[in-house]
Amino acid sequence: MQGTVDGFSYGLVTPVVAYLMACLGGALGLRCTTRSMLVDGRWRLGWLALGSAAIGSGIWTMHFVAMMGFKVVETPIHYDALTTFASLAVAIVMVGIGIFMVGSKGATGAALFTGGTITGLGIASMHYLGMAGMRLNGKLEYNTVTVAASVVIAVVAAIAALWAAAQVRGFLWSVGASLVMGVAVSGMHYTGMAALKVHLHSAASAAPAGDSSSAELLAPLMIGPLIFLLLAGVVVMFDPFMIMGRFHGNPVERRPGIPAQAAAHDCRHPESRAGHEHGERRFRTPQNR
Repeated sequence: MQGTVDGFSYGLVTPVVAYLMACLGGALGLRCTTRSMLVDGRWRLGWLALGSAAIGSGIWTMHFVAMMGFKVVETPIHYDALTTFASLAVAIVMVGIGIFMVGSKGATGAALFTGGTITGLGIASMHYLGMAGMRLNGKLEYNTVTVAASVVIAVVAAIAALWAAAQVRGFLWSVGASLVMGVAVSGMHYTGMAALKVHLHSAASAAPAGDSSSAELLAPLMIGPLIFLLLAGVVVMFDPFMIMGRFHGNPVERRPGIPAQAAAHDCRHPESRAGHEHGERRFRTPQNR
């Protein structure tokens, strides 16, 4: 017997809130990725780690906010906590690998393609592992073609979002990248859900009225990731570069003929800039003095 699936039991509330959560995680994570490209050493690793956790937490929260509106009429739904949190770990690790590649190698074609592909696969893996944590009186079956389409959506949009983040062009540019990331996660999620069919093990009546809803079951699980996103937002908000698009007290100046990356290098290594200026003084001709 096939179950009656309703993915929008709260109307447009859950899709809209879910999209906003994906955009929030993407905005924080991609801004951290942008920031990492203008620092060296442990600071770079720290920003990339924070960005990975922010994006992973954002897409995981998006998924389960959307799942609050999902129900199968004939059977109650429960969630296995271990599998549910395993999907969060997978998201953070795989997204982390992707943005570490772009953050360390820059916006090169190979790094963007490889890093974006891993990030997109991380989004898809989080989704399907999270779905595997569902417990109900039936089994889940997926249409292979639609599942493949959902993975392609995630990969393509993740590559586009990482490319935008790697441009180091300021706050509004990263906002646009986060909107793309929100499309990646939401588009992947609802395409994947369109591939789903639930086959019940036996004929069953509708879920008892007193049974807990998905929202009541999932809300406590999301408290930790939501608190983390709040704290990450505070870190980003109080870093002047995140808002102004430049360093506080040591701005990255794009001098004529010098790309932004080179200017950033000079700011990170003032001694190299001093040496360059010293060399200019040494070879200055008498007529120019």
